[in-house]
Amino acid sequence: MIHDFLPVTREDCDKRGWGQLDFVYVIGDAYVDHPSFGPAIISRLLESHGYTVGMIPQPDWKDEKSIQVFGEPRLGFLVSGGNMDSMVNHYSVSKKRRETDAYTPGGEMGKRPDYAVVVYGNLIRRTYKHTPIIIGGIEASLRRLGHYDYWSNKVRRSILLDSGADLISYGMGEHSIIEIADALNSGIAVKDITFIDGTVYKTRDRELVEQAQALELPSFEEVRASKEAYARSFYIQYCNTDHFVAKTLYETYDDKLFVVQNRPAKPLTQEEMDRVYALPYMRTYHPMYEAAGGIPAIREVKFSLISNRGCFGGCNFCALTFHQGRTIQTRSHASIVEEARQLTYEPDFKGYIHDVGGPTANFRHPSCQKQLTKGVCPNRQCLFPKPCKNLVADHKDYIQLLRKLRELPGVKKVFIRSGIRFDYVLADKNDDFLRELCEYHVSGQLKVAPEHISKKVLDKLGKPAPEVYREFVDRYNRMNEKLGKKQYLVPYLMSSHPGATLDEAIELAEYLRDIHYMPEQVQDFYPTPSTISTCMYYTGLDPRDMTPVYTATNPHEKAMQRALMQYRNPKNYELVKEALERAGRTDLIGFGPKCLIRPRNVGGRTLQRDQKHGAYSGRGGSPRAKSAKPAKKKTIRNVHKKKR
Repeated sequence: MIHDFLPVTREDCDKRGWGQLDFVYVIGDAYVDHPSFGPAIISRLLESHGYTVGMIPQPDWKDEKSIQVFGEPRLGFLVSGGNMDSMVNHYSVSKKRRETDAYTPGGEMGKRPDYAVVVYGNLIRRTYKHTPIIIGGIEASLRRLGHYDYWSNKVRRSILLDSGADLISYGMGEHSIIEIADALNSGIAVKDITFIDGTVYKTRDRELVEQAQALELPSFEEVRASKEAYARSFYIQYCNTDHFVAKTLYETYDDKLFVVQNRPAKPLTQEEMDRVYALPYMRTYHPMYEAAGGIPAIREVKFSLISNRGCFGGCNFCALTFHQGRTIQTRSHASIVEEARQLTYEPDFKGYIHDVGGPTANFRHPSCQKQLTKGVCPNRQCLFPKPCKNLVADHKDYIQLLRKLRELPGVKKVFIRSGIRFDYVLADKNDDFLRELCEYHVSGQLKVAPEHISKKVLDKLGKPAPEVYREFVDRYNRMNEKLGKKQYLVPYLMSSHPGATLDEAIELAEYLRDIHYMPEQVQDFYPTPSTISTCMYYTGLDPRDMTPVYTATNPHEKAMQRALMQYRNPKNYELVKEALERAGRTDLIGFGPKCLIRPRNVGGRTLQRDQKHGAYSGRGGSPRAKSAKPAKKKTIRNVHKKKR
């Protein structure tokens, strides 16, 4: 086997002696042959099973010749929007166009279309009328049935229909893509590939759907017309995401066309996962991008290690339940240590492993033993609202892995930068992991995600009660004090999540006041496809019990909630003042120690903001008078510092 990048030109194929390719892979990202990038895994896996694959990264969607580089593939086209949904990649939560694209050479924006999978699929179909098209990746996976689309503010059809594709390989795709390839290679027509787990197909054969004993969802016309029907449909889908208990689902279009979702593919075994990460990746971007400055996204992952997949955390704003599932899948220590050893040979490795984790770094085994034979509970969470009595909270395996990595020659420090679940840390019976985390794996600041401080909002987020986070803060501070280290917590917080009114936003602002912290960046809730939170945002209903949920959808109210998180910023003064007045909390406008802002005009004097303390001082005189010199900016390291 040639150890090189997969072909991106016809000349590359000729060098390998390849004629007609089995598959042509069209992707919205630049070509990065690294296991943190889904197309790299799928293409290398197909190669390992004897299939030939050529890559067409970021084709010009305005030119039909751009997808004709290799001609017609023998078995089919594969299409992925990339490592991110193309709309999230392009637009901020305020729907403003982003300036850079980390998955494009030099970070240049505009090298892929909006709704990339749909555009690429139709581009291919116009030229290759009958060639199979299989779509996959995060964009296709989370739009596999009727779904609310935030950017157009409407319910869109299954991406399978809009893209003109034949099949969706949803989820991570390793099992389903090989089964699809083998079926096509055996001569089975793509329209007859209706039997593979982890796929979605379309059919007009009602008898076929009935034979599959599929569970009927509300029709697309129903979910488009009724928010209640949408919420019901979504929750049925949510409760059928585990490979053990899930049923086949179908959605009807115009009473004649059925979009059928087979149950999820089985998670990878540890041996299978080890093989996936041992494939002969080049571990970097294609050299054709060097002149443009490379691919920025590689910087975050080049010296990081993927330890696990799946997440039983169950945060309502996260789509992992739909994409990777709640069953934890892990690589062996030997596999991870060997990859780390390879990193130490890289010429630009400085001795620092940036991360060892996954969706949640400290999940290294299923949450309970029952999951191994019966799957996860379809309508209960492992950690929310409190840890399940069956939860196995044990960090021993993760601790042993981290120790092995620290002992490798050439490794100076091993960081943990992917998220940890602090409630899971607290559920552990001893402090061994917390001690090792603080002693060896924090670079001065540990980022954690309480998301909010109001119990009402936390209930809608699927996050633990505020006292749980406060307990973690206390234990973290005590552990660092015991170790003689000055290390701090940096909380990720979210504004405008469903359930948050101005009252809850003010409660969060008061909390930030009390811990003397103003976040430098503010995260506003982003309604991405296929999350419980997005369902709440669109329908105004909690799909779990169909109770009404208040949601801030007005841009001005969202701006007020966001401004309250940075109430000390002078640019936010008017928004904060308006929010406090609307909520009847003018008691927080004044000179007392609990006030968020001061009046700007008192006795004819204009008050100037004291940058250090967030207070205002009187400054009279003419309009030409210079403002006071701002004090030195408070550093982020003061967050959650234990008071003495």
